[in-house]
Amino acid sequence: MAVQNIKELEVYKKSYRLAMIFFEVSKRFPAEERYALISQGRRSSRSVPMNLREAWAKRRYAAHFVSKLTDCDGENSETDTSLDFARDCGYITIDEHADMTALNHEIGKMLGAMIKEPEKFLLTPDS
Repeated sequence: MAVQNIKELEVYKKSYRLAMIFFEVSKRFPAEERYALISQGRRSSRSVPMNLREAWAKRRYAAHFVSKLTDCDGENSETDTSLDFARDCGYITIDEHADMTALNHEIGKMLGAMIKEPEKFLLTPDS
């Protein structure tokens, strides 16, 4: 049976989970990062599941679907850099970084597979 709701897709679940993890760990960051790393990391991590929702709504049109997935991939890459900064600034532990980065890379691979074969997810006249 085909996926009916974006929330059923593992890539959505994982990206939402990563955004929530980043939100929680960023509460420990120093105040001077409020408008820098906290804001930017929260925004980019949240943009992945949000853009996935938008892509899902546009899956009747391959070009629009892939465009939104590409946006997701870019935001996911940005989140990866935020995680590196958080580690290198001492705001998260090496283990937290490893776990979050592993999840981030899984998401990237899943998005790459969707971009490579969008037809598996597109709506057809019969759907």
